[in-house]
This record gives sequence, C-alpha cells and structure tokens, in this order.
Amino acid sequence: MNINEVQALCAEGKIVWTEHVEKRMVQRKISRDDIKRCIMNGEIIEEYLDDYPYPSCLIFGYAEDERVLHVVVSISDGVPRILNVITTYCPDESRFQADMKTRREK
Repeated sequence: MNINEVQALCAEGKIVWTEHVEKRMVQRKISRDDIKRCIMNGEIIEEYLDDYPYPSCLIFGYAEDERVLHVVVSISDGVPRILNVITTYCPDESRFQADMKTRREK
C-alpha cells in the first residue's frame, strides 16, 4: 500500500468508519481527529496483503494528545476508491518494542 494514497483519501474525506473501529474508538477514548492525525502524519509499519476483502496496512502515528497510535486501514478497489478504517489502538510494550513500531517475537 502507498501512504500517499492513504493520506490523499483521508484528506479528501473519502473514509468509511467500520462498526468495529467505532466500538474500539469509544472503548479506547480515541477520536476521529486522532485517527486522521495519525494517518496524515504517520507511516506504514506493516502490510497485510492477504487480508479480505482488501489488503490492509498498519499505520504508526500520534494522537492529538501525543499518545502513540496504531490504525489499520484498507482501500477499496472500486470507483471511487475509499479508505476503510478498520481498527485503532494504543500499542504497548508487551507486543511492541520500545519504538512501538517493531513487533516483539512470540
């Protein structure tokens, strides 16, 4: 996936918020503005090319209050292309190394 395309779709407001992410946002106190900021200033740290129905990726960035944030998104292959926000969370060191970008070995 290409971060520039993800960011362009976000900037244009071509976003679908899944039911799953809406639930997680409430549970984890993460706002739409937090997610958009993460996407617009973040970087792709993992790609999931076999995800269904579309390949997805994990974006590393920061929330409005500077918390580290991860956001999983995909892009539909239809016309127009749409950014699907799948889930979001604040990573922790039990699963990620101190940089919050690199997964720990299991």
